[in-house]
Amino acid sequence: MERRTGTISRGIRCPIFREGDNVADIVVKSVLEAAECDGFEIRDRDVICVTESVVARAQGNYAPVSAISKDVKKKLGGKTIGVIFPILSRNRFAICLKGIAGGAEKVVLMLSYPSDEVGNALVSLDQLDEKEINPYSDVLTLEKYRELFGENLHPFTGIDYVAYYKSLVEEAGAECEIIFANNPREILKYADSVLTCDIHTRARTKRILKAAGAKAVCGLDDIMNESVDGSGYNSRYGLLGSNKATEDTIKLFPENGDPVVHEIQEKILKETGKHVEVMIYGDGAFKDPVGKIWELADPVVGVAATEGLNGTPNELKLKYLADNDFKDLSGEALRDAISEKIKSKKSDLTGDMASQGTTPRRLTDLIGSLCDLTSGSGDKGTPVVLVQGYFDNYIS
Repeated sequence: MERRTGTISRGIRCPIFREGDNVADIVVKSVLEAAECDGFEIRDRDVICVTESVVARAQGNYAPVSAISKDVKKKLGGKTIGVIFPILSRNRFAICLKGIAGGAEKVVLMLSYPSDEVGNALVSLDQLDEKEINPYSDVLTLEKYRELFGENLHPFTGIDYVAYYKSLVEEAGAECEIIFANNPREILKYADSVLTCDIHTRARTKRILKAAGAKAVCGLDDIMNESVDGSGYNSRYGLLGSNKATEDTIKLFPENGDPVVHEIQEKILKETGKHVEVMIYGDGAFKDPVGKIWELADPVVGVAATEGLNGTPNELKLKYLADNDFKDLSGEALRDAISEKIKSKKSDLTGDMASQGTTPRRLTDLIGSLCDLTSGSGDKGTPVVLVQGYFDNYIS
């Protein structure tokens, strides 16, 4: 009998990972035990996906607030620092801000509005319209922001991030001034040493600031990109992708995940004879339709991956074929015609009308987003996801 299912995403329950654990051993053992317990088989081209959090934890890739302060002071001078475009997050940025403030005498915090880079709103577009404020040109002081909009609580966390971030800076011993603007050049009226905290637009922001005459410019990727007094670090992303571990410690993005994915691939091949692909994934790239928050607070979805996950899908749109090329066929004749079309499809369908609507996003972004939704970020206990049948199609 032919197989009647396509892609299957399975959350794999694992032990709690601790510093020093061998990630590959635990992942392989957990996947094989799940297969035996639930009665499924590992197949060629299955994809084993591991959340970045457990890899970083096993690596012991942590840094204390004091290390962040020391690195910020070294790279930005330790006096008045402009800190611009941070996201509004207790988990993602609050502890980083404590460390940043500890490396400065004064922090001028410039918040983008009406929302941060990933969609956390300070005010609504309707509020801006009502007050006739143009976020592309208008610069607001904290006093003007409060006069116009009062206190605005985050719809999910109930936090007034403006007050919260100000208190964090002051508790770290620095003076804090807050402004609201979207043009990075505005910060240079307050400080010539700038830490830009945006994630996906950081290269452009750095370029604009340097061209405008900033004395020193760093991104979050330039802070903690090497060890400070024996701390963890990430040589490529620095503080980007970090999460709160404790009130005074952050967990950084994993450093060099390539050996991990290849070790898992090799161990599965040895145990089962099957060639699987493996990736380490971070935040999925999707947008919440209610809160308007774009999930991708990590610098990338795919942290590391085996070679078979390079590239993008190359797919035909079945409904296009059914409604156009084979609109006069039905039943077995339609099935046979579409099957033959798939068998003979070109290796590159770019520009082919029959592929429209199959947006060619990277495989690691698509599969990583599926895995992030499957594993969740709460208490499911499934930091590993097994994706089966992803590379199947209608005739597999």
